[in-house]
Amino acid sequence: MKRHALLLAAVVAALIATAGCSTGSDAVATGTEFNFVSPGGQTDITYEGDERQQIPEMRGDSLMEEGEQITLSSYKGKVVVINLWGAWCPPCRVEAPQLQEVWETYQDKGVQVLGIDFRDYDRQQPADFMRDTGLTYPSIYDPSGRSLLPLKGYPRAAVPSTIVLDKQHRVAAIFLRDLLAEDLTPLIDKLLAEKS
Repeated sequence: MKRHALLLAAVVAALIATAGCSTGSDAVATGTEFNFVSPGGQTDITYEGDERQQIPEMRGDSLMEEGEQITLSSYKGKVVVINLWGAWCPPCRVEAPQLQEVWETYQDKGVQVLGIDFRDYDRQQPADFMRDTGLTYPSIYDPSGRSLLPLKGYPRAAVPSTIVLDKQHRVAAIFLRDLLAEDLTPLIDKLLAEKS
């Protein structure tokens, strides 16, 4: 756990050091596509209205359905909770049932939970974890983190981490830590109440 915290601190420090290269003074540089920067080393970052930037299309192979592709664009008009996780990651294993709770509560209300399984080079282990834990939301199987490449500056070493998108698939929040369902529900309720 201490090693995970040190790694996260190093990643955030590196992001802060490179933030001087961006053109914006906020967490999002000017432009139309999302460009991640961690202002002041924050681990919980929210974006309001005009601050929100569009996320590029994300896609990858389904963890549970070999040969099937999962695309972000297939969740058009939905609030999307994207969670970067790995079966090798103890906080992820604790967090996953919390995300399942969010999925069960909100799936019929216009919310999609989407996992991205990262750095699991043997597909069987994360698939077994999902089955054994009773996780029913989809996950992209992405050992190398290729699906995250369109997210400029996003710290792929921060596992677990979560990106919450509004109905227009603009970034509404980023959490560079593990979450409880209660951390997400107020934000999801707010995003669902927004007009598209």
